[in-house]
Amino acid sequence: MTDGSNKNEQNPRIAIVTGAGSGIGRAAALALLEDGWRVALVGRRPEPLEAVVAEATAQDRAVAFPTDVADPEAVAGLFASVVERFGRLDLLFNNAGVGNPPGPFEDWTPEQWKGVVDINLNGMFYCIQNAFRVMRAQDPKGGRIINNGSISAHAPRPNSIAYTATKHAVAGLTKTASLDGRKYDIAVGQIDVGNAKTELSQRMEKGVPQANGEIKAEPMMDVRVVGQSVLYMANLPLEANVLFHTVMATKMPFVGRG
Repeated sequence: MTDGSNKNEQNPRIAIVTGAGSGIGRAAALALLEDGWRVALVGRRPEPLEAVVAEATAQDRAVAFPTDVADPEAVAGLFASVVERFGRLDLLFNNAGVGNPPGPFEDWTPEQWKGVVDINLNGMFYCIQNAFRVMRAQDPKGGRIINNGSISAHAPRPNSIAYTATKHAVAGLTKTASLDGRKYDIAVGQIDVGNAKTELSQRMEKGVPQANGEIKAEPMMDVRVVGQSVLYMANLPLEANVLFHTVMATKMPFVGRG
C-alpha cells in the first residue's frame, strides 16, 4: 500500500484550492506545491492569487483561476478550465468562506445573511457538485474532497449565527457527500480549525468575546500547521479517509466549560 505521496513528477496530482489567496487556503496551497502537487489557486481577486504563485518555490506548478464560488456558472467554468489545463482533478480543498456581518444579527439585512450563505454553503456545494462530476468521469476515477468546516461546526462563538449556521451545514455536506462518493471512489472529509493565525484572526490575540461576556485574548497557532494537516489528509490512499479532523491551538477555550 502506498501513502499517496506526490513525489513522482512524471505523474503529478492535481488540486483545486479555493480561498487560496490568504490564510488557510494560502498555507494549504503552498504545502501542496512544496510536496509536488499542481495547484489551481482560486479566489475572487486575482492579485492575492498571483502573490501566492510568486511566493511558491515551484511557480510552474501553480496557476491562478480568479473565480467567485457563489456564482454557479463561474464554478462550472472553473472546473472545466482546470480539467482542460491539467487533464484531471485529484483533490478539492473546499476552503473559501467569509465571517459574519458586523453587529448583532437582529440588525442585519437579508442581503447580509444571504451573502454569508452564498459563499460558505452554496459555494461549497457548487464546488462539491462539480468535483463529483469530474471525478466520477475521469480515468482512473475518483479523488478526494476536503471541506473546511470550523470548530464553530461544533460550538458557536457569541454573535456568530451566520457563520456558525453555515459551518453546521458544511458538516452535513461532508457526511452526505462522503456517503454518496463511495460508488465513485471519492473520499470526502472535513477539517475543523481553531485559532490559526491568519490576517482575519489577528483580533483574537487582542481580545474577543467569550461565552460569559468577557473579552479575552486567545492562544493562537501557526497557520502552516493547518497546511500540513490538509497535506496529510490529501496524501492518504483513497481506501482511507479522515472524515473529521480537528486541529486547534492547544490552549484555546474550546474543550470544557466557558
